[in-house]
Amino acid sequence: MKRSDLPSLDDLRAFETVARLGSVRKAAEALALTHGAVSRRVAKLSEDLGFDLLERDGRGIRPTAAGQALHQTVGRCFGEIGATIEGLRATLQQSGTLVVSCEPSVAMRWLIPRLPSFQAAQPDVAVHLSVGGGPVEFRRDRIDLAIRRLDFALPESWHVQRLFAEHVGPVMSPGLVAGFSAGHYLALGSKTRPDAWPNWLAAHPSARRPSEIRYLDHHFLVVEAAAAGLGVAMSPRILAVDDIERQRLVAPAGFDADGSHYGLIRTGGLPLTEQASAFCQWLKAQVGSFGR
Repeated sequence: MKRSDLPSLDDLRAFETVARLGSVRKAAEALALTHGAVSRRVAKLSEDLGFDLLERDGRGIRPTAAGQALHQTVGRCFGEIGATIEGLRATLQQSGTLVVSCEPSVAMRWLIPRLPSFQAAQPDVAVHLSVGGGPVEFRRDRIDLAIRRLDFALPESWHVQRLFAEHVGPVMSPGLVAGFSAGHYLALGSKTRPDAWPNWLAAHPSARRPSEIRYLDHHFLVVEAAAAGLGVAMSPRILAVDDIERQRLVAPAGFDADGSHYGLIRTGGLPLTEQASAFCQWLKAQVGSFGR
């Protein structure tokens, strides 16, 4: 068989997980996919190969004879791939490299300004910062730790350390406070959370309404635009805290908890390296003032 004729790796992984766990439901949980998505991938693999891979076994399922043979080969190959990747990760970790993934706005407006203090305390640890939001591909992207807003499903095997609760509120340059109070202002929001302004206004019926709500692509753009005097930004507190301390921004209406939290995430199955443990302790100290 030509390499170009080989089945999809995602389909093989779905089948291998179902065959190993003996359940589509358990496989879906392990892969962070829906039950239907796993079933479709296995059905597609069976169709592409031209033979059945699974069969009923009482109230459960089991591999057919052909499926068992394929499962053994695929499992062995995945094991070898995993061992190779872990070896490469271990090499990177031993070299002092720590890969941290962080949401773009939090990275730009909060984490990066604080990283020099970590580097001063841990000069032998090279932090490689990558930006990204939502689900994390730890193995694929060789990520050690991830900082995320916890608004998506996480596998049970992952370790999550809550960092702080999310609080949002309107922030503006000091010169726009009078206009905000009088209702003569342009509201700035992020396209990533289009409901933030409507939700805040609904929760504060006595607040004056803006003349217009204008949306930018990311929160870091929204907060920077507010600091430049372009309008009033609906901002997470963590993104504005430094500019508020420097009096570049003010938050006359304060910040409200929105029920979500940020967390530090790592995959299960591997102990923390010394570098990762040092970063976790440092980060915990940095967010101490935000509370849980």
